[in-house]
Amino acid sequence: MKFADYIKATQVEMTHVNWPTRGQTIRFTTAVIGISLIISVLLGLSDFVFSRLLTLLFK
Repeated sequence: MKFADYIKATQVEMTHVNWPTRGQTIRFTTAVIGISLIISVLLGLSDFVFSRLLTLLFK
């Protein structure tokens, strides 16, 4: 397959893609950021708690 054929085939396939709307993109992005923040807080709290426990146990 020549490079030009590859580009043409890629353009044809891109017309079949069902792109999300602007609203969907904003909602999905907000959800990802929110979930990431929640998980980072939970991991930070668990790290804090476990480090305090280890400090108390092995002091």
